[in-house]
Amino acid sequence: MDERGINALSECVRYSSELGSGAGKGGGSGGSIREAGGAFGKLEAAREEEFFKRLEKQQLAMLKKQIHEDIDFHENQIKIHEEAIKRHKKKIKGMKSDSD
Repeated sequence: MDERGINALSECVRYSSELGSGAGKGGGSGGSIREAGGAFGKLEAAREEEFFKRLEKQQLAMLKKQIHEDIDFHENQIKIHEEAIKRHKKKIKGMKSDSD
C-alpha cells in the first residue's frame, strides 16, 4: 500500500471513530439512521448517549435509596438488640445466685 492508500485509510478510520458517523460502532450497524451517518446519525448517537446516562443516574439514585433503607433497618435492629441486652442484664442482676 502506498502513502496515498495509508492516508486514505487513516482518514476513513478518523471519520468513523466519531459516534453516529456511520456503520461499525460497537460491533453492529446501529440501525439505518446511524449507518447512514451525517447529522441524523450524530443526533441519534447523542440521544442514545443521553438516554443511557439518564438511566444510569436513575439506577444509582435507586441504589443509594436502597442502601439508606438498609442502613436504617440495621440501625433499628441494633437498637432493638441493645434494649434486649439491657433487659437480660437487668434480669441477671435481679436473680439471686448461689455463688454470690
